[in-house]
Amino acid sequence: MKKYTLAAAAVILLWTASAQAQKRKRWEDIDSTGYFKKEVITKKGYTLTFINTDSNFSAATGERLKDLFWKVYPAELKRFNKQGRRNVTVAVTSEYKGVAAAMNGVIKIDPSWVAKNPEDIDLLTHELMHIAQGYAYESAPVWLTEGIADYARFHFGKNNEQAKWSLTPFNEKHNYTNSYRIAARFLVWLEKNKKKNIVDQLNKAAREKTYTPELWKELAGADLDTLWNEYKANPNKGMVS
Repeated sequence: MKKYTLAAAAVILLWTASAQAQKRKRWEDIDSTGYFKKEVITKKGYTLTFINTDSNFSAATGERLKDLFWKVYPAELKRFNKQGRRNVTVAVTSEYKGVAAAMNGVIKIDPSWVAKNPEDIDLLTHELMHIAQGYAYESAPVWLTEGIADYARFHFGKNNEQAKWSLTPFNEKHNYTNSYRIAARFLVWLEKNKKKNIVDQLNKAAREKTYTPELWKELAGADLDTLWNEYKANPNKGMVS
């Protein structure tokens, strides 16, 4: 009787876990209850699905984000991944708390962040680059993946100056593993002083799952730590102030 009871309990637990798993939403699923506005725009081989679930979100900001998509995403794909995804969803939704994030062709933007930082529309440029990259985090170090995305924002962003966004000035305490703008500045320095298309090559290797630490020596003539030390010794060499 005891064994039967334990077995039955195990079945109930497994059933409950399965039911809960089924209830979990995928990243791509956007809650359509309450306020929900969806617009699908297709042109020149691209489709943008723009969703807004916040009734207080600025319509003007929404238009700026949509306009930015058409100016930025095709350019990112042209340079970094000509075979990349042509269908993208941008959702303004409080389901995501933070700034913004991208996964499986869907970008979620926290409306509270944009309300406080209305000029920071190029957060979308960063997230679109993640979609253009087209590879999982494990294909390259996270710092590099995020550094390339901010490198793309630096090059393709349309409103960085107004948003008071720029590459982080060098500091002795920095390391490339600090990621984002710090890593992006290092990548810019490398392309100015070591190899013009190094970012393109690193991105390609990550997408093709051929990235290894040895690639730095092949592309730039030295291992990563040596390159960083060279950067530290002369961080403004070739850089535009």
